[in-house]
Amino acid sequence: MAMKGYLMQMQPFSVNDGDGIRTTIFLAGCPLHCKWCANPEGLRQRPVVGFYARLCIGCGACAAVCPKGIGIDLNAEREKCVSCGACVAACPKGARKALVSLADADEIIAEAAKHQLFYRNSGGGITFSGGEATAQPELLEYLSSRLYDMGFSLDIESCGYFEFERVRSSLERMDLIFMDLKHMDSALHEKFTGVPNERILENIKRLAELSARVVIRIPTIEGVNADEENIRKSGEFVKKYLPHAEMELLPYHKFGFGKYEALGMDLPDAAFGTPTKEKMEHLKGILREIGISLADFK
Repeated sequence: MAMKGYLMQMQPFSVNDGDGIRTTIFLAGCPLHCKWCANPEGLRQRPVVGFYARLCIGCGACAAVCPKGIGIDLNAEREKCVSCGACVAACPKGARKALVSLADADEIIAEAAKHQLFYRNSGGGITFSGGEATAQPELLEYLSSRLYDMGFSLDIESCGYFEFERVRSSLERMDLIFMDLKHMDSALHEKFTGVPNERILENIKRLAELSARVVIRIPTIEGVNADEENIRKSGEFVKKYLPHAEMELLPYHKFGFGKYEALGMDLPDAAFGTPTKEKMEHLKGILREIGISLADFK
């Protein structure tokens, strides 16, 4: 039986997810439920259809083909939707979009391989992201093994919440591992993400067992973790256990808000804010004082 898995999208010609020109493969499913998540469609492993009302012309083509009798406003009857995709194919304006699909692994590999000339000439490759790529360990193992054997450079972006030994072989194929460190206080980490941070911290320590370059990323959010104490503790932790790792502070953004509307979900808390440029530079200065090298892929 062919290997299949839940795919959010494949983003070719990406220059922010590692070195060179890359294709980023976004795999669905995540053990965290961050209150600011930029990709809410990828929280679970199941097909998802989004409805972009601003693109809808009210033609009714979607309703005409829906096997569940859902009308034009998908979000008003979302509980009926089985994400079969019939409306996506029927919509003339792209107001219905498949945000997560069940995909064939070999087709994912073939699509990624189309751009190999750009990877080789730019020092790029493939980056696994999500959602959370390690949430589908068998699929990640299959994809990473095949693409590694084909000679592609591989990177991964992870929230860090996984069983290390279960994904070790996949991680060992990576040239670069991005791992998030969202908060050093476990109780606050659980408040904002739904899980405590002990497993993540342990997995960060264990990255020292691998040969990959490591970048620890902090999504820096006012009202969550953009305070001096948390940034200092984060930097001290990384310096102690991964002295050669780099860190990257990513300012909070609202690029994913359109997806919340497409899914009929409430927007993230308005209290979450983007630090000023001056604040970001100040926090970066704290990390430099600790002796951390800073990465910048954005």
